[in-house]
Amino acid sequence: QVQLVESGGGLVQPGGSLRLSCTASTNVFSIAAMDWYRQAPGKQREWVATITSSRSTEYEDSVKGRFAISRDNAKKTVYLQMNSLKPEDTAVYYCRCVGFWGQGIQVTVSS
Repeated sequence: QVQLVESGGGLVQPGGSLRLSCTASTNVFSIAAMDWYRQAPGKQREWVATITSSRSTEYEDSVKGRFAISRDNAKKTVYLQMNSLKPEDTAVYYCRCVGFWGQGIQVTVSS
């Protein structure tokens, strides 16, 4: 069983920034790929970004150039830096590790 705890969400104006964090309880964190997903109201959950154990990164097209995923293995934490936020980024954001999910955290982009 892996426990994942997200933090850092909230309300931000369009064009603003937030940094999400996800801390994992697993001892295999350093060798696991980590993912961020999001689910907007009335929509299916969608993949946002991935960082591998070797720190390679991939992004969904709509967030490329605005979001950055990173990790700190010593802290067993993955981050999602979100810049130039848009109203369409409003969603519940989830991290995933070895098939386990966090509880999700709300991000609302609104003026």
